[in-house]
Amino acid sequence: MTAAAASLVECFSRTYREAREKFLAAAARRNLTVASEINPVGLGVEGEPLAMDAVEVGPASAEAVFVLTSGTHGVEGFCGSACQIALLRDDTLVRRLEDCGVAVLLVHALNPWGFSHSARTNEDGIDLNRNFLDFPVEASTSGGYGELHPLLVPDHWPPSDTNEAELQRRLEAGGLATRQAMVGGQGSHSDGLFYSGTGPSWSNRTIRALLRRHGALRKRVAWIDLHSGLGPSGHGEKIFGSTMWGPQATARALAWYGRDVVLSSSPRSVTPHTQGYIGTAGPTECPGAEYTFMTLEFGTVPFDEATRALRGEIWLRNHPDAASGLRQDIRKAVRRSFYVETDFWKGQVLGQFRSIALQAVHGLSTLA
Repeated sequence: MTAAAASLVECFSRTYREAREKFLAAAARRNLTVASEINPVGLGVEGEPLAMDAVEVGPASAEAVFVLTSGTHGVEGFCGSACQIALLRDDTLVRRLEDCGVAVLLVHALNPWGFSHSARTNEDGIDLNRNFLDFPVEASTSGGYGELHPLLVPDHWPPSDTNEAELQRRLEAGGLATRQAMVGGQGSHSDGLFYSGTGPSWSNRTIRALLRRHGALRKRVAWIDLHSGLGPSGHGEKIFGSTMWGPQATARALAWYGRDVVLSSSPRSVTPHTQGYIGTAGPTECPGAEYTFMTLEFGTVPFDEATRALRGEIWLRNHPDAASGLRQDIRKAVRRSFYVETDFWKGQVLGQFRSIALQAVHGLSTLA
C-alpha cells in the first residue's frame, strides 16, 4: 500500500470514540471552531460523551452551503465519518471551496448513541430516517407492519427455520407492498423495526437547529446524507427523491451529479419509499433557499443479510438480559452489515465520495 493510500484508509476508525477524536483533530488542524451538542442520554460504550459535532469550512460570507451529515443510522457512521475526516484533511478540496465561494457544514454523528453501540437505531429505538414526521398524525400509521412484526422480531434468537421460512413466504407472496410495509416506517410498535417514534427525537431537534443557524440565510443549500448498507459492495448510489422535490430540483441534481443519479421513485433504487426521512427538514428550516438534497448510499452486504442483522439488533434491545456471547454476535453482525473493514472497500468509498463532493461544490458555486 502506498503512503497516500494508507493515509486515506487511516480516515476510518474502529470505534465511535476514535472517529470523534479524529474528526475533532482534523478540525483543530484547520483552526476551526467545533460546535458540540451533547446527547443527554448518557455515555457511550467506552465511557465517552455522545455528541453531535458540527463545523463549518470555507468562507463565512458564502451565499451557498453544502451540508454533509454522517451517522443518521448510527453504525453507518463508520463510513460517513471517514468521508468527513477525509474532506477536512484534503487541502486541495478546501482551497476549491474558498475559490468557489462555497461553505461546507460538516455534521458528525447525528446518532452518536447508535454509532457508539454499533446499532442502527438511536437511544429510543427510533430509526432517525423515519422520525421527521408531522407528529402526531403520521406516526400513528403502520401500513401493515403489524402483521409481520411477530416474524421479524421473534421470541427467540436466532430465529427458527420455521420462522425464517414463513417470513420469506409472506414477503414473496406480498411482493413490493409487503416489503414496503416492512421497511417504510411505522409508529405502532416501539419494539419493532423501522420505528418512527411518537415525537421529534433529540437528533431531529438538534439537526434542525443547526440547519437554521447555518442555512436559513443562505441562497442555496445542498445536502448529502451519507449512508451505507444497501446495494453492491463498495458502490456509491446517488439517490434523489424526485417525487418530493419536483422537476427543477431533479434537473439540477442530474446536472450536478450526472446521469447515474437514481431517482427514488425508480425500480432501480436500492432504497424503498419511506415516510419521515431526514431531508424533509431542509425546506422547513431553510425556506428561502434553493434546495438540493441527496442520499449517498455505499453498498456492503446483500439485503437479506442486512435485514437479518437489523432484526437481531431489535431483538437484543428487547432482551437486555441476553447472554454475553449472543450479545456480541449480534453486535458484530450489525457492524459487519454496514461497515466493510477492508482496504479495498474503504478506497472505493473515499474515491467516489471525493468526486461527488467536488460535484456538489461546483454545482453550488457562483461559477457554475
